Order: sequence, then structure tokens, then C-alpha cells
Amino acid sequence: MKLSALRRRELSPGTALILYYLTAIALGTVLLALPAASRGAPLSLLDALFTATSAQCVTGLVVVDTGSDLSLFGQLVVLVLIQIGGLGIMTFSVLLFIYLGRRVSMRGRWIIHETLIHTPVASLRDLLGTILIFTLFIELAGTVLLALVFVPEMGWGQGIYHAVFHAVSAFCNAGFALFPDSLESYAAHPLTNLTVMLLITLGGLGFLVVCELFNWVRNRRSRRRLSLHSRLVLWTSAILTLGGALMIFLLESGNSLHGRTALEGLWVAVFQSVTARTAGFNTFDLSLFHPATLMLMLFLMLIGASPGSCGGGLKTTSIAVLFAALLSRLRGSPHTSILHRTIPEEQVTKTLSLVLLALVLLGTSIFFLLAVQMPTQPLIAHEESFLLYVFEAVSAFATVGLSLGATAELGDAGKLIIIVLMFVGRVGLLTVAFAIVRRRRQKPLRYGEENIMIG
Repeated sequence: MKLSALRRRELSPGTALILYYLTAIALGTVLLALPAASRGAPLSLLDALFTATSAQCVTGLVVVDTGSDLSLFGQLVVLVLIQIGGLGIMTFSVLLFIYLGRRVSMRGRWIIHETLIHTPVASLRDLLGTILIFTLFIELAGTVLLALVFVPEMGWGQGIYHAVFHAVSAFCNAGFALFPDSLESYAAHPLTNLTVMLLITLGGLGFLVVCELFNWVRNRRSRRRLSLHSRLVLWTSAILTLGGALMIFLLESGNSLHGRTALEGLWVAVFQSVTARTAGFNTFDLSLFHPATLMLMLFLMLIGASPGSCGGGLKTTSIAVLFAALLSRLRGSPHTSILHRTIPEEQVTKTLSLVLLALVLLGTSIFFLLAVQMPTQPLIAHEESFLLYVFEAVSAFATVGLSLGATAELGDAGKLIIIVLMFVGRVGLLTVAFAIVRRRRQKPLRYGEENIMIG
């Protein structure tokens, strides 16, 4: 097919975004499958695909140990995929276009607007420059702080490298670690905990929220109020983080945290509450947690981070809108109000569609995952495995990366299911749905109304 014919073909923004991600994953798969990417035998094509998807979709689920099984080259491939996946492929593409002096198409602007930035596209050049500088500054600051921990333990070379890798992984909410036990060795280390949690939080709030918050603090004399989006993200994130930490601490004080000091227990509880919302690091063996704690973490994972951030999940604003809509209906109000502002019904409907799609996808994926992974025996013989795979599926869809050990037990079919969940969770359910389902032109026809029984 001629190049001119290719240019004439119209791709929807959603399809273009999916192709960008698929291209990056394909390139990462090829590189990770090379003998140079492994310390021992080369990765199988499926394991390379799983690792590339997990890195590009900033998930953190692994079928090989990043620190011991991958060579320096393989680790650098993972690191680059994490950075690109965290910021978004289109961000790098548009920055390259701007650098080369080329004009960015409206399709490219739309994709960035919908998937990463959520701001007027007129200021795209300045905003992308700000995002890049902001990202590099935060990751550099995180690297310096983590180097204070790692350099004395490992020396300058390894210490700096470990600091860079974990700073990028934390800010991008990826959860990849070079240690076999993630960060369990630093469970009670204040500087490591604070640095990683701060990086995760900044990466999970969204670029615009952090920039707006920074400008608000810097120009506090003007007392200009934060936007509704930023206030909603900050309030929801604070409630989920603090509420989750308190519940974990109370549930585990007499269980897995028994024998630890109250301060150590608080470090573990707060860290797991933060990391559960799409980061994927852990400072404690999750298999020791009470089932009620794991259920709480399932909810935190499913909610996830905020729109326009490096994290995944249903997003904090979606949950806030759903709760506000429910409260409004219970009060008899036809309008959805949050923080003295009314949310357009179109956004409420979109949020409801997103949540329903997520539940359908998760339910279907868990069904097939259980079908291919669990032997044909009664549930009573595999009660623990049931929870393991449900946890794994939610973690993959929300691009969290936490696991109870099911990743190592996945067969080929199970790995493919998790790969699909990671990809859809990162690219976006509605984006994938719009790309797959051909949208018909609406006819000027409306059928007559008729009531049905509900509830």
C-alpha cells in the first residue's frame, strides 16, 4: 500500500492510541526476548510480552525477577518502558514533533487531552514542557533521597542506579523493584518509606493537580480557589489513604503486625494503603494479611489513582461522582452536586458506563482465569487459590502490580488473560470500547417511554 494511501486512511483517536501502545509493547517484547536481556537463558516470547506489557502499562506484575533474571540491558529496557508508559507515548511523540518543528494534528491533541492531560489543547506546547520538567525534577529529587539510603549500602555505582530505577518506578506508579522481596527490607526505614510514598502520591494525583497545587501554594496571597477537579482529587485521595491506613492498622494490629512496635505497624499500614492504589510496591508479605484486609486492598486497587496521572483503576473522581450521584438520588434531587458544584449528567452517565464496563470485564476475566488455572475440583480444595486469582485480576486491571503469589503459577492462557487486563486497564476501557465498536450515526428517532419495575 502506498504511503499516500496510508495517510488518507482515517484512524479514530482511540484506535491511534491503542496502536501507539501496541507498537511500544511489541518493540519491548523483541528487545526483552534477546539473549542480551537475560542473565541466563533468554526469556520466552510470552514471558517477554508479559514483562513488556507490565512495564509499558506501569503495572509491576512479573513472571521473572527483574533484579536477578534480567541483565543490565534488560533492566534498562524495562526502565524506559516504565518512563514512556507513565508519561504516555503521545507525550513523547508530541514533544518530538515540537522539537522538530512539525505541527501537531488535532487527533494527536485530542488523544493527549483525553488520556493524559485533560486541559485545553491550545496551550499544549507549554504544558508538555512543564510536564517533562516537572517529571524530571521529581524523579531527580527522589533519586537523591533514595541514594542517601542505597549508596552507603551498595557503593556509588549500584547505589545511584538502584536509586534512579526505584525513583522512576515509584513516580510512574509501576512497582518494579530490583530486590526479590520488593521493599520488605525497608519496612521500618523512615526515609525510604517517605520518599517512595511521596513519589507514588505525586505520580498518582495527576500532573495538572500537582502543578495547580504548586501554583496555589506559591501564589497564596491571591487566595485563588483550586479547581473542582483538583479539590475532588485531593479530598478523595486523602480520605482513601488515611481511611485505608487506619483500617489496615486496626485489622492487622492483632494479626500479622503482632510483635511489631506501633510505629512500625503504622509505617506498614500507611505504605500499603498508598501503594495499593496502583503503585505495586510492598514492604510486607501480603499473604500474611487477614482476608478482610485483602478485601479492603481489593477496593483500594479497583478505585486506583486520579485521572491524568501515571496510575490506573477506575479513578478517584469516578468513585466520587458515583457516590455523589447516589446521595443526590437518595435526597430526591435530579442533579449531581459535589463541593457546591453541579456535575453534568453526561459525565455522570459516562462514569456509570465506565464502572459497568469494568465490572463486566473483571467478572468475565476472573471467570476465564479460574477456568484455565484451577483444576476441575471442588472449591473447598482450592479456597486460597480462588482469592489469589481474584486479587491478581483486579491488580492487573487496575495496573497495581501487587500479588499474593499467583503470577508465578500462571500458565500460558492465564498470562494472556492478565496481559489483556493490564493493557485495557492502562489504555482505558472506554477507549478500547470505542475503538472496537463502530459508532453509528444517531437517527432523529426517540421511542415512547414506559416504566418498568426496579429493585
